[in-house]
Amino acid sequence: MAAGAAEAAAVVVEVGSARQFEELLRLRAKSLVVVHFWAPWAPQCAQMNDVMAELAKEHPQVSFVKLEAEAVPEVSEKYEISSVPTFLFFKNSQKVDRLDGAHAPELTKKVQRHASSGSFPPSGNEHPKEDLNLRLKKLTHAAPCMLFMKGTPQEPRCGFSKQMVEILNKHNIQFSSFDIFSDEEVRQGLKTYSSWPTYPQLYVSGELVGGLDIIKELEASEELDTICPKAPKLEERLKVLTNKASVMLFMKGNKQEAKCGFSKQILEILNSTGN
Repeated sequence: MAAGAAEAAAVVVEVGSARQFEELLRLRAKSLVVVHFWAPWAPQCAQMNDVMAELAKEHPQVSFVKLEAEAVPEVSEKYEISSVPTFLFFKNSQKVDRLDGAHAPELTKKVQRHASSGSFPPSGNEHPKEDLNLRLKKLTHAAPCMLFMKGTPQEPRCGFSKQMVEILNKHNIQFSSFDIFSDEEVRQGLKTYSSWPTYPQLYVSGELVGGLDIIKELEASEELDTICPKAPKLEERLKVLTNKASVMLFMKGNKQEAKCGFSKQILEILNSTGN
């Protein structure tokens, strides 16, 4: 279908080339354009295409577009598409928002918000621009060791993030993480804040240590263990717990509500002796 045929209501336009994509953005500059970067091998993309079709019926003034990410690599690279599905929002031929992942409720919310907004503010508009550095400072200091990654430690969404998590876990390093796909303002702002253009990024005490290549070098030189805080070993945790009070009871439930008969009986014995 030609880019100029961004006809109608309830139609999702399919784009197959970079030239066609740029032409569509130019022709539809006055309206909101929502682009789904998808892949035919990903079942979640098929589901989100169905969501797009429904949204197209509800928002005839919005242009909904499908673009196969691997078939038009120049466009995917330009907009840093590293996973599918990914959705980009355009106004006046400029990207104003982004959503990574198959999140139908969030996609619906973003479409509704942008479709009702004349200015189409960027994602994270609820945070004034002047507060961005403060937000980033708080995030980088949120834990002694902070990993900004694509996805979560349980479900990394890129190979580099997965490798970083594996290294940290192998060295028993205690860390918290932030999914940069969850906040486009943080994702872009942190690149400038730390002068580091790629992810993942590892911070210790609020200071950038580096990306995956740096962490691999630190691991090879055995410096990583001296820089990052270690998770307490089980033996140490148990020692602290057993010495927390002169009498320590490990039970099912708590003193107010025992969760098994044996725990209830031992509580009654201790209470009767004044312990």
